[in-house]
Parts: sequence; structure tokens; C-alpha cells
Amino acid sequence: MPIVKPLVLGACLVALPGLASANALTVYSAGPGALIEHLAADFSEETGIEVNVFQSTTGQVMARLESEQANPLADVVISASWDSAESLHEEGLLHEYLSPNAETVPDFLKTDHYVAQGVSALALVWNRNSDVPQPADWSDLTDAAYRDQVTMPDPAQSGAAFELVTGLLTAMGDEETWSLMEALADNGMLVPGPNARALNPVLQGAKSVVFGAVDYIALGQQAEGEAIEVIFPASGTVIAPRPMMILASTDMPSEAEQFVDFVLSEQGQARVAERYLMPSRTDIEALRPTIEELTLIEVDSEAMSAQREAILDRFREATGS
Repeated sequence: MPIVKPLVLGACLVALPGLASANALTVYSAGPGALIEHLAADFSEETGIEVNVFQSTTGQVMARLESEQANPLADVVISASWDSAESLHEEGLLHEYLSPNAETVPDFLKTDHYVAQGVSALALVWNRNSDVPQPADWSDLTDAAYRDQVTMPDPAQSGAAFELVTGLLTAMGDEETWSLMEALADNGMLVPGPNARALNPVLQGAKSVVFGAVDYIALGQQAEGEAIEVIFPASGTVIAPRPMMILASTDMPSEAEQFVDFVLSEQGQARVAERYLMPSRTDIEALRPTIEELTLIEVDSEAMSAQREAILDRFREATGS
């Protein structure tokens, strides 16, 4: 588990739980780190409520929750995997709350127990300075031109990457999906770990294309001048809503509800948009392509979540990762 050093942001203390005030609200959040830092600081400034933040990958956040089951520390959890919220809800671990600020959030992005903080999509990310041609679709990367030039986030460590695999299974079927994964592996595709580990080699020029990059990270890098293109395949992609939920074990339900309200406020959703995520509220302007502009694959998340371990095992077998 990474060591998170205390960081004071205005009136908000961002630290590993246990190192900060016991009277503060504790939020566990999957990245991006800058987003949760801004949200926590803004919320603390507006309400006077201190916030402790633990920020990591979805896999590490969920592992931390599991390890703390006997003594839960988190009040609010923000994940990058919708099925993680479904699983926690099925276990009866979530506090029921639907924010009044969720009125313009589409129905498929909210329930009585969790709501999307924002939404990302999965894409191809190509380094424009590379020697390989710009790809247009997922299957292009099996071509010999891309040999040893492709990376992919590990779906066991990235909730969004798992969503992509389930989307491909939905659109293409088992046989074609696993054949694609085997062909990518035969072509030298690397599965180095979470999203950043897949994207960084492409940003640095060591590799040329990411298969299944979380788009907001790459869009932010592109806006900062990186020579990359973010490509949404015309054959379809998946979205990865980022569920925000309150744990039933919280000792601060009122403060936790206020935090959810704030994230879904105009100010909070503008912060979400700044990080090149799609705001979950449809009345907040996005800085990137939105759901209406993408070709989306509809996935039965509940059914796929029930098969999670089998899917991950088959992925490892197909890719040798």
C-alpha cells in the first residue's frame, strides 16, 4: 500500500486516514488525484468540514475497503468501476441517498445508493511521433505494423479496462474477443498494470499505441501539448461511470450527504469537467466528446460483474499476463 504523506490544501487536510483529524470526513477515491484534491479543498472551504482523502487506483481502493471491513474508516467512496458500487450495494454496505443535485443526471447513471461523479470512455491513444500509422479500430492493432508497439491497462487493476473487455465480449462474443486478445498478445502487446503504466510508455515514445486507454487522462495530456491522438473506434466503445457512494457504516451521514451534494453542484461538476471527464449532469458543459457523440456498446454490467473472476482468468490466459 502506498504511503500518502499529509498535504494541507487550504482548510482541507488530505492524508492517509489515521494521520488526520478523527472528526473529518474520510473519502477514498480512485484518480485523478488533482480532481479529488480540488473537490475536497473546495468543499472544506464552503462548509468548514475537514476532509481526509486516500487516493489510489480502483483496485487498491477496493482492497483497502476489504481489509478494513472489521473497522471501516471511509465515509464516501469514489470508484472508477460501476460494478464495484453494484457489489457493495448487493452486500448491503451502502447508505441510501439520492442527492437533489442529481436531477439532471441520466437515470442510468444514478440509483438510490450511488451516483456517477463523472464519466470516462475507453479509447485508443496513438503517439503522433511514432513510426506506426494512426489506428482507427481495436482490431487494427493486430497488424504487423504494430508489433511490440502496443500496451493495454490490466483489467484486474483498472476498472475501466475491465469495462472495455466486457464491452468487447458483448459486441463481439466470446470467441472473437479472446481471439483478438490472443492476436494482440502474439503481436507483442504488453499489459504492464494500471492505466498510467500503460499510457506512460506511449507518452515517452517507447511504445506507440494504448489499447483501451482511459480517455480523460490522455485528453488532459493532449491539451497540455503531448503529441498524441485520442481515437474512439467507430465500431463502438464503452463508458466507465465513476460511482460515488456513502458507506452504511459512516458515523457522519449528514456530512457525507453534503459532500455528495457538493460534487454534484455546478461548482463540483465544473471541477469534474476541468479534468476532461464528462460531467454526470447533462446541464454542465464538457470539454471533450460526450455520450451523445460516441458510438457506445451497451453492457449488462450486473451479468458481467458476476463473471468477473472467470473473465479475468480468461484474459490472463489469452494475453499471458
